[in-house]
Amino acid sequence: MKKRKKTYLKNRVIFVDEQLIKNGIRIDGRKLDELRPIEAKVGVLKNADGSAFFRLGNTMAVAGVFGPRKVYPKHEEQAEKAILRTQYKMAPFATETRGRPGPNRRSTEISMVTRNSLLPVIFVEEYPKTAIDVHIEVLQADASTRCVGINAAALALADAGVPMRDLVSSCSAGKVNDTVVLDVAGKEDTEGELDLPIAYYPKRNQITLLQMDGIADSSEVKKIIQLAVKGCKQIYEKQKEALRSKYALEKMDDVIS
Repeated sequence: MKKRKKTYLKNRVIFVDEQLIKNGIRIDGRKLDELRPIEAKVGVLKNADGSAFFRLGNTMAVAGVFGPRKVYPKHEEQAEKAILRTQYKMAPFATETRGRPGPNRRSTEISMVTRNSLLPVIFVEEYPKTAIDVHIEVLQADASTRCVGINAAALALADAGVPMRDLVSSCSAGKVNDTVVLDVAGKEDTEGELDLPIAYYPKRNQITLLQMDGIADSSEVKKIIQLAVKGCKQIYEKQKEALRSKYALEKMDDVIS
């Protein structure tokens, strides 16, 4: 399938054929099963108990964790476990058009699925009558913002010392020009046929989030999920590298001092 873009020349509009995939190479130069460049850092916020920055291509987010701490309002407290509260939002400057500040339907929905993605790995029973607050801010958006937010949040929880069974990693796969691709981004997100983000708990080989925007048959969905899991495993290794990097440096500083 070819896409057509507008080009302006002396006040005339010329349509130019544009392909999202050509000879197995995508419009941004990636292979079909290739992730965008990844950057992960922990300990980026001074005033949080734990924090992280995560970037996937041009999509980037920062997450801060506060707690476990006392629950306010008191009636939300649970006697036998901690409550996990997640807040996802996009900075007004995250997209080309300035976003409206404050919560909206989309941010509320993503906050909920983020919480559900992370809960299976957290030992909430270790901290009864407390709250663990996770705040995620998307600094720049170019598709997969919920995935990038989840990856940053998992790192921030680990950085805060919250007891966890494992990290959670998140990635999307989808269908563009009737072709299954990993890590949908850019024009693939707006002009492709399907986007399927997942969150993955590697230690138990468990998917903790699965959403789908588009239509596909069962065999295609299975293939897309398998590819997304492959991407999550690569992201998982980058997350572990970020944690090792920070704490290895801290140990070196302790030895030197």
